[in-house]
Amino acid sequence: MKSVMPIALIALLGSSSAMAANLTIPMAFEYLALNGQKVESSLFNHKADLSLDNGTHKIAIRYHDMVQDDFSDSESFIKSSPFIVTLKVDGDYQYQLQPAEGEIIKRPKEFAKSPEVIVTRTGGGQVSYQVEQTDITESSFIGRLFGNDSGQDVEAAAAVATGSAVAASSVPAKPISAIEAATLPATTTPSNKSEAEHAQQMLQYWWLHADEKTRKEFMSWAIKQL
Repeated sequence: MKSVMPIALIALLGSSSAMAANLTIPMAFEYLALNGQKVESSLFNHKADLSLDNGTHKIAIRYHDMVQDDFSDSESFIKSSPFIVTLKVDGDYQYQLQPAEGEIIKRPKEFAKSPEVIVTRTGGGQVSYQVEQTDITESSFIGRLFGNDSGQDVEAAAAVATGSAVAASSVPAKPISAIEAATLPATTTPSNKSEAEHAQQMLQYWWLHADEKTRKEFMSWAIKQL
């Protein structure tokens, strides 16, 4: 006789295999890396949710928001250095990362210097996690033009940082050094018309989103090139 597995059991097994924990971050934060791998995202497609299996995960996250300038009507981007959340997942839970001070960040520029966050889960259960600040700095626009920037490819650096061994939960982790994390890739020069057009678009983009200080530095450099 041919044995047939009950449909209800098949459905249960299928749903169990698909079950996983989920971590959600607010719009003003972005994922950079998970367990040594970059997290793909874009300026126009915010990735709010990250699916996580049981086990300990290291997740690089950055605070990234547009704020009103203190001395003008313009707006500018502010970014923090990546911080690493080491999260122990032990069930199919819905985790939420949020600023420690609440949903509304009152002083964004101060917050970006050292983001303090908490991780909670649906139902109010205890969450085992640790947050490490890093000193990984992103290469600046002006620095890349001059070719003397000490910053880095922040996504690559974050991937390296999250790929290292997980620190014991009972021992406070030391801040991750930017030098230990990664080095800045060599600067390249556009070699054809397509690349030149892309470079022009990027110049326009960064000009529109640069702060007043960066614009002045760029103008000073550009005038000298005439």
